[in-house]
Amino acid sequence: MDLELEHKVCVVTGASKGIGLAITRALVDEGAVVVAGARTIDSIRGIEAVTPVAVDLGSRDGPAQLVKRAVNDHGRIDVLVNNVGGVRLRLKGFLGTSDEDFEWAMNINFFAALRATRAAVTYMMGHGGAIVNVASVNAFFQPDTGTVDYGAAKAALVNLTKALSQELGPHGIRISDVSPGPVSTDLWLGKDGVAQTVAKATGVDPETAKKNVLASIGGLATGRMTTPDEIATLVVMLASPKTANVTGSNYVIDGGLIKTL
Repeated sequence: MDLELEHKVCVVTGASKGIGLAITRALVDEGAVVVAGARTIDSIRGIEAVTPVAVDLGSRDGPAQLVKRAVNDHGRIDVLVNNVGGVRLRLKGFLGTSDEDFEWAMNINFFAALRATRAAVTYMMGHGGAIVNVASVNAFFQPDTGTVDYGAAKAALVNLTKALSQELGPHGIRISDVSPGPVSTDLWLGKDGVAQTVAKATGVDPETAKKNVLASIGGLATGRMTTPDEIATLVVMLASPKTANVTGSNYVIDGGLIKTL
Protein backbone atom coordinates (compact mmCIF):
# COMPACT_ATOMS: atom_id res chain seq x y z
CA MET A 1 0.00 0.00 0.00
CA ASP A 2 1.27 3.46 -0.89
CA LEU A 3 0.96 5.55 2.29
CA GLU A 4 1.43 8.79 0.31
CA LEU A 5 4.33 9.95 2.49
CA GLU A 6 6.86 10.40 -0.31
CA HIS A 7 8.67 13.74 0.06
CA LYS A 8 6.70 14.59 3.22
CA VAL A 9 8.76 16.55 5.74
CA CYS A 10 8.70 14.77 9.09
CA VAL A 11 10.16 15.67 12.48
CA VAL A 12 10.84 12.89 14.99
CA THR A 13 11.88 13.57 18.58
CA GLY A 14 13.97 11.09 20.55
CA ALA A 15 15.04 9.58 17.24
CA SER A 16 18.40 8.03 18.05
CA LYS A 17 17.33 4.67 19.53
CA GLY A 18 14.47 2.32 20.29
CA ILE A 19 11.04 3.37 19.09
CA GLY A 20 12.25 6.70 17.72
CA LEU A 21 14.92 5.12 15.55
CA ALA A 22 12.42 2.56 14.25
CA ILE A 23 9.96 5.35 13.38
CA THR A 24 12.67 7.32 11.61
CA ARG A 25 13.63 4.34 9.47
CA ALA A 26 10.01 3.48 8.71
CA LEU A 27 9.26 7.00 7.51
CA VAL A 28 12.34 6.95 5.26
CA ASP A 29 11.22 3.60 3.85
CA GLU A 30 7.97 5.34 2.82
CA GLY A 31 9.89 8.02 0.95
CA ALA A 32 9.68 10.78 3.57
CA VAL A 33 12.48 13.09 4.59
CA VAL A 34 13.12 13.17 8.32
CA VAL A 35 14.62 15.77 10.61
CA ALA A 36 15.58 13.62 13.58
CA GLY A 37 16.32 15.11 16.98
CA ALA A 38 18.09 13.61 19.98
CA ARG A 39 20.83 14.40 22.48
CA THR A 40 23.25 12.05 20.73
CA ILE A 41 22.96 11.41 17.01
CA ASP A 42 25.73 8.96 16.10
CA SER A 43 23.20 6.18 15.43
CA ILE A 44 21.30 8.27 12.86
CA ARG A 45 24.24 9.75 11.00
CA GLY A 46 24.46 8.58 7.43
CA ILE A 47 20.86 7.35 7.10
CA GLU A 48 19.64 8.49 3.70
CA ALA A 49 17.03 11.28 3.76
CA VAL A 50 17.63 11.91 7.49
CA THR A 51 18.99 15.15 8.92
CA PRO A 52 20.32 14.41 12.42
CA VAL A 53 20.01 17.30 14.88
CA ALA A 54 21.74 17.20 18.26
CA VAL A 55 19.33 18.95 20.61
CA ASP A 56 18.25 18.89 24.24
CA LEU A 57 14.53 18.26 23.89
CA GLY A 58 14.09 18.70 27.62
CA SER A 59 15.08 22.36 27.39
CA ARG A 60 12.51 25.10 26.86
CA ASP A 61 13.84 26.01 23.42
CA GLY A 62 15.00 22.60 22.19
CA PRO A 63 11.77 21.34 20.58
CA ALA A 64 11.17 24.63 18.75
CA GLN A 65 14.76 24.63 17.51
CA LEU A 66 14.26 21.17 16.01
CA VAL A 67 11.03 22.18 14.26
CA LYS A 68 12.61 25.39 12.96
CA ARG A 69 15.50 23.38 11.50
CA ALA A 70 13.01 21.35 9.46
CA VAL A 71 11.29 24.49 8.20
CA ASN A 72 14.59 26.22 7.41
CA ASP A 73 15.84 23.19 5.46
CA HIS A 74 12.62 22.20 3.68
CA GLY A 75 10.24 25.15 3.86
CA ARG A 76 7.51 23.33 5.76
CA ILE A 77 6.64 20.53 8.18
CA ASP A 78 4.04 17.90 7.33
CA VAL A 79 4.39 15.40 10.18
CA LEU A 80 5.51 15.64 13.79
CA VAL A 81 6.14 12.52 15.87
CA ASN A 82 6.52 13.28 19.57
CA ASN A 83 8.41 10.23 20.72
CA VAL A 84 10.92 11.50 23.27
CA GLY A 85 10.23 10.32 26.81
CA GLY A 86 11.57 8.41 29.75
CA VAL A 87 10.67 6.63 32.96
CA ARG A 88 12.44 6.14 36.28
CA LEU A 89 10.97 3.55 38.61
CA ARG A 90 9.91 5.04 41.95
CA LEU A 91 10.46 2.07 44.24
CA LYS A 92 9.98 4.16 47.39
CA GLY A 93 6.36 4.89 46.51
CA PHE A 94 4.50 8.18 46.50
CA LEU A 95 6.11 9.63 49.61
CA GLY A 96 9.51 8.82 48.16
CA THR A 97 8.74 10.64 44.90
CA SER A 98 9.69 14.30 45.16
CA ASP A 99 8.46 17.39 43.36
CA GLU A 100 11.70 17.28 41.39
CA ASP A 101 10.94 13.71 40.29
CA PHE A 102 7.50 14.76 39.05
CA GLU A 103 8.99 17.81 37.33
CA TRP A 104 11.51 15.62 35.50
CA ALA A 105 8.81 13.22 34.32
CA MET A 106 6.44 15.98 33.24
CA ASN A 107 9.20 17.84 31.41
CA ILE A 108 10.45 14.96 29.27
CA ASN A 109 7.13 13.16 28.77
CA PHE A 110 4.70 16.07 28.48
CA PHE A 111 6.30 19.48 28.06
CA ALA A 112 8.73 18.35 25.34
CA ALA A 113 5.74 17.19 23.25
CA LEU A 114 3.71 20.28 24.14
CA ARG A 115 6.50 22.60 23.02
CA ALA A 116 7.20 20.69 19.81
CA THR A 117 3.50 20.64 18.99
CA ARG A 118 3.12 24.37 19.57
CA ALA A 119 6.07 25.06 17.26
CA ALA A 120 4.89 22.64 14.55
CA VAL A 121 1.29 23.89 14.55
CA THR A 122 2.55 27.41 13.93
CA TYR A 123 3.93 26.23 10.57
CA MET A 124 1.16 23.71 9.80
CA MET A 125 -1.55 26.36 9.86
CA GLY A 126 -2.63 27.00 6.28
CA HIS A 127 -1.64 23.65 4.80
CA GLY A 128 -2.47 21.07 7.48
CA GLY A 129 -0.45 18.22 8.88
CA ALA A 130 -0.35 15.21 11.17
CA ILE A 131 0.93 14.87 14.73
CA VAL A 132 1.44 11.50 16.40
CA ASN A 133 2.28 11.30 20.10
CA VAL A 134 3.88 8.23 21.63
CA ALA A 135 2.05 7.94 24.94
CA SER A 136 1.78 4.80 27.10
CA VAL A 137 -0.71 2.39 28.61
CA ASN A 138 0.59 3.77 31.93
CA ALA A 139 -1.62 6.78 31.26
CA PHE A 140 -4.68 4.73 32.21
CA PHE A 141 -3.85 1.08 32.92
CA GLN A 142 -3.43 -0.21 36.47
CA PRO A 143 -1.76 2.92 37.84
CA ASP A 144 0.77 2.27 40.59
CA THR A 145 3.21 4.33 42.59
CA GLY A 146 6.19 2.72 40.87
CA THR A 147 5.45 4.84 37.80
CA VAL A 148 3.20 7.47 39.36
CA ASP A 149 4.99 10.46 37.80
CA TYR A 150 5.40 8.82 34.39
CA GLY A 151 1.74 7.77 34.27
CA ALA A 152 0.57 11.24 35.24
CA ALA A 153 2.69 12.82 32.51
CA LYS A 154 1.48 10.43 29.82
CA ALA A 155 -2.13 10.92 30.96
CA ALA A 156 -1.65 14.65 30.50
CA LEU A 157 -0.35 14.00 26.98
CA VAL A 158 -3.38 11.86 26.07
CA ASN A 159 -5.72 14.52 27.45
CA LEU A 160 -3.92 17.23 25.48
CA THR A 161 -4.27 15.22 22.30
CA LYS A 162 -8.04 14.95 22.69
CA ALA A 163 -8.38 18.67 23.42
CA LEU A 164 -6.18 19.78 20.52
CA SER A 165 -7.97 17.52 18.05
CA GLN A 166 -11.04 19.71 18.46
CA GLU A 167 -9.21 22.99 17.99
CA LEU A 168 -6.89 21.89 15.21
CA GLY A 169 -9.28 19.73 13.18
CA PRO A 170 -10.89 22.65 11.33
CA HIS A 171 -7.40 23.71 10.21
CA GLY A 172 -6.64 20.34 8.63
CA ILE A 173 -4.28 19.33 11.43
CA ARG A 174 -4.94 15.94 12.99
CA ILE A 175 -3.39 14.59 16.16
CA SER A 176 -3.48 11.10 17.67
CA ASP A 177 -1.74 8.93 20.26
CA VAL A 178 -0.11 5.53 20.18
CA SER A 179 0.01 3.91 23.62
CA PRO A 180 2.45 1.00 23.83
CA GLY A 181 2.55 -1.56 26.56
CA PRO A 182 5.91 -3.20 27.36
CA VAL A 183 8.33 -2.76 24.45
CA SER A 184 11.69 -4.47 23.89
CA THR A 185 13.78 -1.29 24.25
CA ASP A 186 16.39 0.00 26.69
CA LEU A 187 13.59 1.43 28.82
CA TRP A 188 12.72 -2.15 29.75
CA LEU A 189 15.83 -4.17 28.93
CA GLY A 190 18.79 -1.76 29.01
CA LYS A 191 21.14 -0.65 31.73
CA ASP A 192 19.08 0.89 34.55
CA GLY A 193 15.91 -0.16 32.72
CA VAL A 194 12.88 -1.71 34.37
CA ALA A 195 14.27 -5.26 34.42
CA GLN A 196 17.62 -4.34 35.93
CA THR A 197 16.14 -1.91 38.43
CA VAL A 198 13.66 -4.47 39.72
CA ALA A 199 16.33 -7.20 39.67
CA LYS A 200 18.58 -5.17 41.97
CA ALA A 201 15.70 -4.36 44.30
CA THR A 202 14.45 -7.96 44.57
CA GLY A 203 17.67 -9.96 44.36
CA VAL A 204 16.94 -11.86 41.15
CA ASP A 205 18.45 -11.79 37.65
CA PRO A 206 17.07 -9.31 35.08
CA GLU A 207 15.27 -11.97 33.01
CA THR A 208 13.46 -13.28 36.06
CA ALA A 209 12.65 -9.72 37.13
CA LYS A 210 11.16 -8.99 33.69
CA LYS A 211 8.97 -12.10 33.85
CA ASN A 212 7.87 -11.25 37.39
CA VAL A 213 6.91 -7.68 36.48
CA LEU A 214 4.96 -8.79 33.40
CA ALA A 215 3.16 -11.45 35.42
CA SER A 216 2.32 -8.95 38.16
CA ILE A 217 0.51 -6.68 35.70
CA GLY A 218 -1.53 -9.47 34.13
CA GLY A 219 0.77 -10.93 31.49
CA LEU A 220 0.78 -10.57 27.73
CA ALA A 221 -1.68 -12.56 25.62
CA THR A 222 0.87 -12.86 22.82
CA GLY A 223 3.54 -14.07 25.22
CA ARG A 224 6.06 -11.44 24.14
CA MET A 225 6.83 -7.77 24.30
CA THR A 226 6.05 -5.46 21.39
CA THR A 227 8.96 -4.58 19.09
CA PRO A 228 9.93 -1.00 18.15
CA ASP A 229 9.21 -1.81 14.49
CA GLU A 230 5.63 -2.75 15.35
CA ILE A 231 5.15 0.60 17.10
CA ALA A 232 6.70 2.36 14.10
CA THR A 233 4.25 0.69 11.70
CA LEU A 234 1.28 2.05 13.63
CA VAL A 235 2.80 5.52 13.91
CA VAL A 236 3.50 5.71 10.18
CA MET A 237 -0.04 4.63 9.38
CA LEU A 238 -1.41 7.46 11.54
CA ALA A 239 0.96 9.92 9.88
CA SER A 240 -0.29 8.88 6.44
CA PRO A 241 -2.96 10.77 4.49
CA LYS A 242 -4.61 7.35 4.14
CA THR A 243 -5.92 7.86 7.70
CA ALA A 244 -6.87 11.49 7.12
CA ASN A 245 -10.10 11.39 9.13
CA VAL A 246 -8.50 9.91 12.25
CA THR A 247 -7.88 12.45 14.98
CA GLY A 248 -8.16 12.64 18.76
CA SER A 249 -7.81 8.85 19.03
CA ASN A 250 -5.55 6.73 21.22
CA TYR A 251 -4.35 3.44 19.74
CA VAL A 252 -3.16 0.78 22.18
CA ILE A 253 -0.51 -1.74 21.12
CA ASP A 254 0.25 -3.90 24.13
CA GLY A 255 0.29 -7.58 23.22
CA GLY A 256 -3.05 -8.07 24.94
CA LEU A 257 -1.95 -6.64 28.28
CA ILE A 258 -5.21 -4.78 28.82
CA LYS A 259 -8.01 -7.28 29.34
CA THR A 260 -10.98 -4.91 29.50
CA LEU A 261 -12.90 -3.15 26.71
